Amino acid sequence: MRFRRELQWLALVVFAVSTLGIAACGLSASTVEGSLPDYDPALAYKLVTEEHALLLDVRTPQEYQQGHVPSAKNIPIQEFSSRLHEIEVLAGGDKTHPIVVYCESGGRAARAKRILAGAGFSKVTNLGGLRDWPSH
Repeated sequence: MRFRRELQWLALVVFAVSTLGIAACGLSASTVEGSLPDYDPALAYKLVTEEHALLLDVRTPQEYQQGHVPSAKNIPIQEFSSRLHEIEVLAGGDKTHPIVVYCESGGRAARAKRILAGAGFSKVTNLGGLRDWPSH
């Protein structure tokens, strides 16, 4: 009986630890103090228009040529990791400078936001898609 109780206790401890580990792994950059939400078109617009955030279009060059938000720089998601230094230069060498990313529907921009957060950029938000910009 004692062995069974110890086994149940061990199972409970393993479950609790693994649950906490999974929850911690699921934390997004937006849950870190001082960071920006994962997706907030209104905030993205405000950051670009009022705080001169760096605006990055992560779609392909062909998509970018078909239409983009004025002042957006095109850095395709396929090249994103290899162009992080360029992004840092565009942000004035300041990894706390606000950055707004967007694509067609928000998926590639979410990947870009994760890459930037992993590289130490602390103020990044996802506009979502091109259609989320107020003039579209």
